Amino acid sequence: MRLGPDDHLAPVLDLLRRAFAPMDARIDPPSSLTRMTPASLAQEARENELWIIPGPTACVILTPATDHLYIGKLAVAESARGTGLARRLIGLARDRAAAHGLPTLRLQTRVELSENHATFRRLGFVQTGRTAHPGHDRPTSVTFERPV
Repeated sequence: MRLGPDDHLAPVLDLLRRAFAPMDARIDPPSSLTRMTPASLAQEARENELWIIPGPTACVILTPATDHLYIGKLAVAESARGTGLARRLIGLARDRAAAHGLPTLRLQTRVELSENHATFRRLGFVQTGRTAHPGHDRPTSVTFERPV
């Protein structure tokens, strides 16, 4: 289900915060989610595509770019992990990329989150680069891509 900026987004923000909380102590710099507010999530829904699996039990923000569809803030409730919801959202991203005429899916995850790297590899993604957040002299994120 796609949500818009006028939908009730508090449960989605709560899902994101709960899903991303375990990484707080593991990553540097902190996730941009720490700065997300109801207003900024509404802005994401206005400017991009905010999709949920009702509950919400999972969500993702899809951002069309010139040559790819960016997958951001993919989250699955802890109680629903391992049930294929991330795979369903990646399938949705593939369908949305095709609808936009975009040949590639792209996402980033933090260097420290090796379990995420493994998950995305199982979903058909390959590592295509590493980037550093401003102020860091080492890679902090890993970029993954897969064809649509």
